[in-house]
Amino acid sequence: QVQLVESGGGLVQAGGSLRLSCAASGRTFSDLDMGWYRQAPGKEREFVAAISWGGGATYYATAVKGRFTISRDNAKNTVYLQMNSLKPEDTAIYYCNAAAGSEGYWGQGTQVTVSS
Repeated sequence: QVQLVESGGGLVQAGGSLRLSCAASGRTFSDLDMGWYRQAPGKEREFVAAISWGGGATYYATAVKGRFTISRDNAKNTVYLQMNSLKPEDTAIYYCNAAAGSEGYWGQGTQVTVSS
């Protein structure tokens, strides 16, 4: 079982930045592929970014490519999402995801609100 705790959400003006963190416990962190997803009101949850267990591969949704950066610190069991040039359409609850083979785990989410 993997426990995930997100932090770092909040209210920011358009053009601003936020950094989300997700602390993992319950399993060897370096065994896990990690990702971020988001869900806006009235919409389905969507993929934002992912990073492989060793950090050597990263993936981004088209909507955030060039603005968001995913990274991880295996010594701290933490994955980050640096979000720059935020837009009102980035407003959503952001969820951390951990994957190990066929197993997947979710955090409780952190709210990001971008005002225009």
